[in-house]
Amino acid sequence: MLNKEKIDHIIISALNEDVEAGDITTNAILDDSKMAKAMFIAKQNGIIAGLDVCERVFTLWDNSIVFSKKLSDGNIVLNGDIIAVVEGKAKTILTCERTALNFLQRMSGIATLASKYVEIVKGTDTKILDTRKTAPGLRYFDKLAVKIGGADNHRYGLFDMFLIKDNHIDVAGSITEAVSLCRNFMKTVGKSYKIEVETKNLEEVKEALSCKADIIMLDNFSIDAMKEAVLFINKRCKVEASGGITIDNLRETAEAGVDFISVGALTHSVKGLDISLLTCK
Repeated sequence: MLNKEKIDHIIISALNEDVEAGDITTNAILDDSKMAKAMFIAKQNGIIAGLDVCERVFTLWDNSIVFSKKLSDGNIVLNGDIIAVVEGKAKTILTCERTALNFLQRMSGIATLASKYVEIVKGTDTKILDTRKTAPGLRYFDKLAVKIGGADNHRYGLFDMFLIKDNHIDVAGSITEAVSLCRNFMKTVGKSYKIEVETKNLEEVKEALSCKADIIMLDNFSIDAMKEAVLFINKRCKVEASGGITIDNLRETAEAGVDFISVGALTHSVKGLDISLLTCK
């Protein structure tokens, strides 16, 4: 279920950033009586994501706009395909064009890359996860696009799961102490959260397992070290691989037996899918 309140908040912020006091070019050239029709056209192959967001950009600005989807989120799109058609006041279409494209291109780029990663590990039991390496203010859309592409979301933010990283361990003094403090925190607030521990070697894996962590992250482990850790853990908790993972070693990492592979590249440096909005004459 989409969170409409979050979607509207992000879109309004983006429109305000772009339009501010007004689209002076469009306002100078057009009046409210001029009507237009425009098509969103794919200029490369990929996976479409963000059509509901794209539509909402226009209808938030002008509820008389008619937005017709020719594809659905998650569909494969080919170069030259018509993705959607928007009809209504020409001023609205031109004013909202860039904001709508920014969301649609970025989300489709993320979904396309996520789909590629998922395809590579197909046939294994490993799930591809995103990270918190999202564009500031766009996390909801970035993580939604990951799901549309067939991958899974890691924790949404700092508030929904414990992730004890190396800096936490250094400050606390040990993995054992950090986990103990997290368990005490849960008792204090009366809420339960999963605990994940980042580890750098097998000794840290052993300590995290002895603390009964829910998930152990193998951070920048070699494939051989990863296999050794997975064998030692022996399904006593979930295992996540992270760090230094690329398209080239993704399959090998999955075949090492990990439950999850987290990939920051899904969202932190994504290239938007090439999509244009062209008016119909």
